[in-house]
Order: sequence, then structure tokens, then C-alpha cells
Amino acid sequence: MPTPFRLYNTLTRKVEPIETLEPGLLRMYSCGPTVYSYAHIGNFRSFLTADLIVRTAEAIGWSVQYVTNITDVGHLTEDDVADAGGEDRMAKALRSKEGEQFGNVWDLARYYSEALLDDWHALNLLDPTLRPRATEHMRQQILAIQQLIDSGHAYETDLGIYFAVASFPDYGKLSGNSMAEQLEETVREVVTDPGKRDPRDFALWKKDEKHLMQWFSPWGWGFPGWHIECSVMASEYLGDQIDLHAGGEDLIFPHHECEIAQAESLSGKPFARYWVHTRFLQVDGRKMSKRDGNFFTVQDLIRPIDEGGRGFEPAAVRLALISGQYRKPYNFTFDTLKASTKHIQRIREAREIADAAAGPGEDILAGDLGNIYSRALDAMLDDLNTPEAIAAGLEGVKKILGAGGAMSESSGSAARDWLDRMDALLGWEGNASAGADDADDVLAEQVEKLLSERTEARSRRDFDRADAIRVELTEMGIEVMDSPDGPRWRRKLVDQ
Repeated sequence: MPTPFRLYNTLTRKVEPIETLEPGLLRMYSCGPTVYSYAHIGNFRSFLTADLIVRTAEAIGWSVQYVTNITDVGHLTEDDVADAGGEDRMAKALRSKEGEQFGNVWDLARYYSEALLDDWHALNLLDPTLRPRATEHMRQQILAIQQLIDSGHAYETDLGIYFAVASFPDYGKLSGNSMAEQLEETVREVVTDPGKRDPRDFALWKKDEKHLMQWFSPWGWGFPGWHIECSVMASEYLGDQIDLHAGGEDLIFPHHECEIAQAESLSGKPFARYWVHTRFLQVDGRKMSKRDGNFFTVQDLIRPIDEGGRGFEPAAVRLALISGQYRKPYNFTFDTLKASTKHIQRIREAREIADAAAGPGEDILAGDLGNIYSRALDAMLDDLNTPEAIAAGLEGVKKILGAGGAMSESSGSAARDWLDRMDALLGWEGNASAGADDADDVLAEQVEKLLSERTEARSRRDFDRADAIRVELTEMGIEVMDSPDGPRWRRKLVDQ
């Protein structure tokens, strides 16, 4: 009997097997970022959970329809309550120091959307089937809001359109806020519209002729609330019922709670069968904060040191972020990142050995590596147990490195196949050149030239010159490793 794919379902509060609506097809929606700035590593921890769900599903032969959105309007700053207040994050960002470079809010949204995709690919996340944007689905949102009004689930005031929470008895089933008194306490005293019927009701549309991003609707000029976009886009591309919805734990309430209320009121059907949420990330044991100096974007970590970054390999950043299981609070440290850098170097050394294997002999690795892959896959099927999967993978890498240059061609083929399967499952090798720029190309050219000169000096037995070149390379931050097949090199770890 095959091992089932089991995940913790926030809706039922237990780990349970994923049973898709259509056998062998996973329909999945995951909340993407609001593109008012660069996405930080906490955002990407959540995006990586969705990525690993897709990879694991595909590893057992499922097809996946994966949709993740870009929020480029409607997300207000005070978003910890159902009817968020404050101002739109996009408009606020335009007034910031960083926003001065943009002529308008549309340019800002476009810039940070492109930056998101750069980081997405640098960390080797799979592209979704579709990546819809809120601003490109305004007609669908307006029609959905009108349908909610017509069915008695929403109403109009002088300031906006509100979802009537009392019309949906199941409101609170995801977050556990099932009592009206609790929900009223959750929203505190944030009631800015005297026309609201219930303090729990949340905005579907804000009437605002001064907003930087606005559209004309049956209720006048304005913009949509944050929650309606995901309900609309999920049903637009995946149908009224989906298998799985993912996101960060901060989205359970109010965002996902409101999504359920809207979607199920529109369709009359259960929205998502499984809800998967990633726990918060801390850095050095504290909540990420720009004030505390422990707030990092992907670019902060992978940008070259001479450009103000930390110079880490993107694959190492990915490995560090997935090394903690998604459902447990995770403390990101530079020690973990350095350890991940060493692991990535060993994985790539294993790849080089496997690629170079050409000798005669029997395959001595396939059996052991096959068992190791099965253990790694079983770990991923068990609620994405990444620490166990990574540990199994590193055991396989050790076996390949142990075989070394004496590996037969048949063993090399088995090793390559295993490395490919592990990379498909964890995405841990990534692209060695991801995040590289022209400066990296120049450095590689300089290093190769010096190594060639060093090899020639050693062949002339000019060891003083050879040693001097090695010192020069060390000062450049390059570690040289001599092997029977010639010298290899890599960047040395830099103390942070």
C-alpha cells in the first residue's frame, strides 16, 4: 500500500491524508505577497512550503494545478482585524524614501512584482500554473460583490460595501473564533463606518475617489477590500471547490476566515478541504525587525558583498529556510546558513563526481541510494518533515563522496539519477549561477587564469610561485582543492 500524503489541516486541527476531489489531481491556491516592497525571508518560508507541497505531490505522480496571486491593491496597513483600517500599503510605499524613484503607484507595483520573480527563481521555486494579479481581475471582483449583495450576504453604506457576518453562521470555523463576543473583541473598537450593521462585518469595497488606484463600480469610484481578491481568483482558475489552500499563519484570521465566508456564500459549496499554514520565522531568536537589524530580504543575503549584501549562495538560503519543518516556529541564524552553504558545496561535489564517473565495474550505489530516496520521500509525505528528508539526502551525498573518483560508470549513472530525484523533491541544488552577475563572471575568469598559472608553475617545480598564487587566491576569498583530476575551487565562507 503506497504511503499517503499527510498534512496538518488547520480546519480540522489534525494531520490527515490528502484526498483530492479528482483522483491524481491537486488543485491548490497559495496566498502570494503584497508587492509594496521586496519580499522578506519570512514571506519566502511560506512560499517554500507551497513549493514543497507541489514537489511532493508530483513525486508521487499527481498532477498539480497551482495558483498563487500577486496583491497589488487593497491591502490596508491595519490588517490584523477583519475590517482592516489605515491606508493602502501600495500608496504608503509610494510616499516612502524608496518610493521616490517611482513616477506612480503602478510603476512601484510593476517593479516589486519583477523583483519578486527574480527572488522566486533565485531560490529555485517552481513557477505556478498561474500567477494572477488583483488589479487584473477587477471586473470579477465587482461582479462577485454584486452577487453577495443580491443574495443578502452584503450591504451598502455611504462609505462602502460590507459582508454581513451574521449571514454566514460558519464564520470562525477556521480560526476558532466561533462566538460573536470573541469576534467583536478581536476587532476591538475599530469601527470607522457608522453605517455598519455589525462590528464584525468587513469591507468588500471601499468608496474612495481620492485613492491612487481606483475603479468605477455600481457603487461609485473606489477599490476592493483585500479579502475578496483571493476568493474570486481561486474560484476563477480552480473552480468553486479546491483541494488545498496554503499561506502563512498570520493569514488564518482575518484573511482566510473572510475568504471562506465569501467563497462559500457565493457558491453554496465548501471552499477548500485542506488549509495548510506555515509558522512564523524568527531571526536570531527574535521577531524580524528593521529597527533591530535582523530583517532580511532575499537580496540582502545573496547580493555580492561588495554591493552591500552578504554574498551567500541562493541554494544555501533555500536549504536554510526549509531545514525547519513548516509547522514549527523556526529560528533562522547565520550559523544555519553557513552549515547550509557547506551542504550545498558537498551536494555539488557529489554531482561532479557522478558526472565524471567513467570507470568499469558494477553498480554499488543504486540499492542504497534507492532506499535513501524512499526514506526522504516518506519524510516529505509525513507532513513535510524536511529535517528528516534533508538528513536522509545528506547521507546519500556522503555515500557518493565516499565512492570518490573510483566510481564506475554504472554507479555514476545511479548517482546522477538519485541526485536528480532528490533535487526534484527538495529543489536544493538550484542554479549555481542564480543571483550571479557580471562581477561573478569576471571573478571566475580571474580564478581560472590563476589556477592555470599555478598548475604550470607546479609542473616546472616552481613551488614558490605556486604557493604565492594560492595565497593570492586565499586573499580573494577562494578556497583551492587539489584532486587527481586537477584543482577545483569555491568561495570561502565569510564570517557574518
